[in-house]
Amino acid sequence: MNSWNHAVSAAKKWGGEPEHYLPIEEFIDSSKKVLGDARHRSMYHHTLGVWLVQEVFGPTLDIPKGTPGSSHTRTVSVPTRLVAERHIIEDLGWLPSPADYIENMPIAAWMSGSKRKEVPLSHLLLNQPTEASV
Repeated sequence: MNSWNHAVSAAKKWGGEPEHYLPIEEFIDSSKKVLGDARHRSMYHHTLGVWLVQEVFGPTLDIPKGTPGSSHTRTVSVPTRLVAERHIIEDLGWLPSPADYIENMPIAAWMSGSKRKEVPLSHLLLNQPTEASV
């Protein structure tokens, strides 16, 4: 399911328009920028991802309900954690933790720091002219 479909689903559940939910849905799926397959979900589709959504977007979304301009318009607060949890459950069928993703991950030597490489922090800045040489 893509971000827009998740936003439509959230709007059907809690009201408002899909655009109200789209920033959260796109944040959770933003890991597709790094990985174009199902492994992207290992970055935000878990309990820590839900927590990050709350940190980034705040504890609630204020969703207007009713006809705009009407005296019957009211605002409903929807917990951002619920929006994130729903997204993940729609994709995976359950809410995993980060530990579920890494449980069977092989441990490579570099992960323990045993393979040290002497490389500059940025190769890009090595050949840049300095103010004195310009």
